[in-house]
Amino acid sequence: MTAQWWKGLSKDQQEALIALDPAGLGKSDGLPAEVRDEANRTVLSEARAQYQRERDAIPPEPTKFRHLGPNTEAYTDEWLAWHHKYENRAKQLDKALAGMDNIEKRFERTGTKNLPEAYLIGFDPFANSDGRVIIANGNPDTADHTAVYAPGSKTDIRSINDELDKSETLWRESSSLRPNDSVSTITWFDYNAPRSVKPMIEHDVLPEAMFDDQAAEGAPRLRQFLDGNAAAHESATGEKGHSALIGHSYGTTVIGDAAKVDPPYHGGQAHDPLPVDDVMTVASPGVQAKSPGDMDLDPKHFWAMASPDDSIPGWGKSAGLGEDRIVPSDSEFGANIMTTDTKGHSGYWDYKENGASRSLTNQANVIVGRYGDVKLKQEAHE
Repeated sequence: MTAQWWKGLSKDQQEALIALDPAGLGKSDGLPAEVRDEANRTVLSEARAQYQRERDAIPPEPTKFRHLGPNTEAYTDEWLAWHHKYENRAKQLDKALAGMDNIEKRFERTGTKNLPEAYLIGFDPFANSDGRVIIANGNPDTADHTAVYAPGSKTDIRSINDELDKSETLWRESSSLRPNDSVSTITWFDYNAPRSVKPMIEHDVLPEAMFDDQAAEGAPRLRQFLDGNAAAHESATGEKGHSALIGHSYGTTVIGDAAKVDPPYHGGQAHDPLPVDDVMTVASPGVQAKSPGDMDLDPKHFWAMASPDDSIPGWGKSAGLGEDRIVPSDSEFGANIMTTDTKGHSGYWDYKENGASRSLTNQANVIVGRYGDVKLKQEAHE
């Protein structure tokens, strides 16, 4: 497909296309990671300058209120005019610029604690309402082991640095387990993550996350990315390589829908399993399936974890994201249930005083195929 088409072009043709259409190439799944990175860095640089100029041209926010008397205020005419003309665009630009700063910071972290080169595989600050950011640690086209990480609710381009940190942590721990192998971990954020103004009572859970709509809308993009990533790797190396797909929270719901999406080039006539060796769900509220088999996945290579104090899986059962109130961390789902030794909904990538947490090490062992070293729940007494 795209990978073979690109490989068939001459060097001059490739360079001409990068110069003429960096935005188009940057979002083309299946192209080499190096090509997409070069194209997207060009887009990032040009967009950063353009949006900063536009933001600088917006006049400062005027005084918002005028005093009318004791305990009485009213909006000023100047602020109302600014609000209607500039406020929404100013907020959009501030969010985009903050997100681009996060990406630049990742570039600057290359070499820190041996962190490898970053590859900007996808970028659009205004895509899907919350932005698109796809960044790889190390080249996924040539890596022995590749892991794609899909974050959950509340993620947006402004907060993406927290998700990049998780992916970097996975890279460091996975690489330490197999120092003679190359590893690439990818943060994939290309969907409109659920968010809302008011959380539900007693749970910091977003009402939007009660529904599958946003997962179903983003799932085809995840599926297409995975297909393209696999094709680019095979084109570069002549072999498949080992790959894993990890989802956190609502990101696991996106994975569940992606497993049921027909690849676009099949025209809906056939269904292939996800092009990965292993699937991991972390604190899943549900994948719209009762078993790995419902997702056309091998239960021996389906892994799940959830901390005992993490309320999200239980909430997902009530919300209906877990089919028949079954989520992947339930024994009846049929996955490999990994032990955890961390707390809360976002602690699964934590380190402890004596090194990596068991929650983190379990994920890393799956990423590099050290299945025998994964600690499962039924082994906890040993």
